[in-house]
Amino acid sequence: MNVTVFGATGAIGSLTVAELLDRGHTVTAYARNKAKIPATWSDQVRVVVGEMSDKAAIDSAVAGADAVISALGPVLTPGEQGHPLTEGTRHVLDAMQRHGVRRYVGHATPAVWDPRERPTWQTRLIRFLPKTFGRRAYEEIRGMTDPVLVSGLDWTIVRFIRPTDGPKQGRVRSGFFDTDKLGFAVTRAAIAAFTAAQVDDDTYVGRAPVISN
Repeated sequence: MNVTVFGATGAIGSLTVAELLDRGHTVTAYARNKAKIPATWSDQVRVVVGEMSDKAAIDSAVAGADAVISALGPVLTPGEQGHPLTEGTRHVLDAMQRHGVRRYVGHATPAVWDPRERPTWQTRLIRFLPKTFGRRAYEEIRGMTDPVLVSGLDWTIVRFIRPTDGPKQGRVRSGFFDTDKLGFAVTRAAIAAFTAAQVDDDTYVGRAPVISN
């Protein structure tokens, strides 16, 4: 498949690109900073450079794709202003609609609930903390996710709580807080592998599973 990855040079995004290549997919990587493009990509990856406000560049990156992955996440540095990822996600969704691209895989935290998930003490706590102590990041996560849920696309939102460094570590637990036993930590390598696997797997279409090691 032809897969376009946004946030492709981030910690999880770059691992996701590697996973997609290992699975035999063709990858277009959208990057804000050309200097962060890994030399290991060489000629294997088509690169489009642009800001998340650049509708034309986003449109170019999405054209010809069979699936889109968003590995974008809010910047948590002090003084960060606005909601650039919310705006950017809307440009991505618009481009997907224009080019007839149906499959979307994104990332979020359990601050976003699965549409068919019942609230639990974990989801209430995870939602309360960012709303109280990281309001802008919470607003970005919701702004990036809410339009996807009502987009009519074949979407999957991969949710995780505490990403860590390290290898894939065997089996990844996936499911929902009201029915499944889930942990808090998951390696970025495991997130990337699970995310890449979703582009041609319909198990979680229209769902937002939580994953953990």
